[in-house]
Amino acid sequence: MSTSTYGLTGLTCGHCVNAVTEEVSAIEGVSDVTVDLVTGGTSTLTLTTDREVSKDALAAAVDEAGDYQLTDAPA
Repeated sequence: MSTSTYGLTGLTCGHCVNAVTEEVSAIEGVSDVTVDLVTGGTSTLTLTTDREVSKDALAAAVDEAGDYQLTDAPA
């Protein structure tokens, strides 16, 4: 198992969180997804995987969820 953390921009509400969680959870190898919403700032996406998930696949899932952008983890 591996845990990774990324930043997300463009999220404004619980619906955004649900959309991203649903799309990222659908990626093969992802076993857990947590999105911490920061309205007006960079939210945090934490995922647990049982195999390597490429950043490109993750970015595509985030894009599919809506007008959101995957970034490096916030400091």
